[in-house]
Amino acid sequence: MKLFRTLLGLMLVAVTMLCFTGCGGGSASGTVFYLNHKDGDGFTDMIKKSFEDKAKAAGIPMEFRDAKGDVNMQIDQMKEAIAAKPSAIVLLAVDGTAMVPMVEKANEAGIPIIITNRGLNGGKFLSCMPDEKQAGIMQGEYMAKNLPPNAKVVYLEGEKGFAGSVLRWQGFKEACLDKRPDVQLLASISANWSTADALKNVALWTKLFPQIDGVIAANDGMAIGAVQALKDAGRLNGCLVSGVDAVDDALKLIAAGEMSQSVKQDAEALAAGAFQLTESCLKGNVPTENITVNFTPVTKENVAQFRK
Repeated sequence: MKLFRTLLGLMLVAVTMLCFTGCGGGSASGTVFYLNHKDGDGFTDMIKKSFEDKAKAAGIPMEFRDAKGDVNMQIDQMKEAIAAKPSAIVLLAVDGTAMVPMVEKANEAGIPIIITNRGLNGGKFLSCMPDEKQAGIMQGEYMAKNLPPNAKVVYLEGEKGFAGSVLRWQGFKEACLDKRPDVQLLASISANWSTADALKNVALWTKLFPQIDGVIAANDGMAIGAVQALKDAGRLNGCLVSGVDAVDDALKLIAAGEMSQSVKQDAEALAAGAFQLTESCLKGNVPTENITVNFTPVTKENVAQFRK
């Protein structure tokens, strides 16, 4: 009987250890690695700061890494993280396809992966993500309602192949171009989420096209660049400019009447959701559902409630 109890106890310990290893437990260090695609990106910096604040308040040790937009650097950082046997890895991938093999290695090691803001195209992970297509739909609905008859517009895409960029474009197309056949798309180009790239491209378009009634940008950084280019060319008056994220600089432009619309992506909600998933894993409770965060349209009529 004593031998039976001993064997039963060993079995229970083994099962418990297996459960915790599957969600960052077992030999995990208790530390969480946060692998950012690129520091200095205004919106994802907000997510990182909010996540860090929550981790500090909860007493969770953190290791932060900045890939500087370099996928090879992020692969090396992922190798480092896996070797450290953390309790979880929060990943904002530089490239959602190139990082899949490393995510699969983390899966094999029993380390949970939590993603937010930037998607992955494979591997097993938990996610707190925005409804990217919804953002494009909200931009499209605004433009379809407010553009004049026979309007001409240009579109600034995010990174080529990046899921969020593709979905935002699809949403805009369905809500505006497909429903307003009189609206003509003059040009579309990837400005890589960059204010400088957007400024350069819109400056060129103002020379090529005598009529531009709307500029739709897949993020606020590009929308801000578009506003500057239109101002420099004396073409801002009467041109609708829309972006995504509702960053502070965009909100100022909306309040001043220089930018028409943004769509708020809630950095605090994304950080809170990612932290909720992470904390559940640290406690040994594997979440069964991912978290989706909705967007909110922002115009001059309601911008005051979003400004600090």
